[in-house]
Order: sequence, then structure tokens, then C-alpha cells
Amino acid sequence: MPETEFSVARTNPRFSFVAEAEVLGESNQGCVTARVSELSSRGCYIDTINPFSLGEELRFKIRYGCSTCIVPGKVIYSHSGFGMGVLFGKMATGDRATLESWLDELARKAG
Repeated sequence: MPETEFSVARTNPRFSFVAEAEVLGESNQGCVTARVSELSSRGCYIDTINPFSLGEELRFKIRYGCSTCIVPGKVIYSHSGFGMGVLFGKMATGDRATLESWLDELARKAG
């Protein structure tokens, strides 16, 4: 996959992250099992051979360790054959707390 250079630094740290995801979109692709490979407080990258369409609204469940987080989101970029970048929507308070605890753990491991 070609690398893209960004001239602006990210405002939210992104972490390598490996977790299972069940993704459901608006299209008729049905529920797709995929893998989350990067995570930030605003979004994630989902590895899947058949990414959903740009702009498509998603709902997905991420399983990491013994916890689960249900997240709404929207596809903001797509790499055919590789995966898609997803921007998170408004989450339930408990799901946001779960996500923040994962990010805290990842930050401690990285730091």
C-alpha cells in the first residue's frame, strides 16, 4: 500500500491496536467480521478486503480483551483490498469510557 505524507501533525494520537470487529453498514454487505489495526479517540482503521463505500454510515462492535464497545461511525477513506478509515460518531457513555480505557492502556504501553 503506498504511503501518504501528511503535512499536519495529528491532534489525537493514533495507536497500533489489534482487535476483532463486527461491522454492519447501510449497504447490503451484511455483517462483516474484520480487524481493527489502529485506534485513536476520534476513529480507527479497519482491515478488510472489501471496505465499505466512502461516506457510508456504519455501526460496529469492537472486542478487545474481555471488553466490548459498540460504535457508530462513517467511512472517511478507503483502500480497496486493504481496509478503511472510520470516524467515530456519538457513542453511549459506557462505550466511550471503554474506548478511553483502551487508549489509556495503549498510551502507557507506548510511553
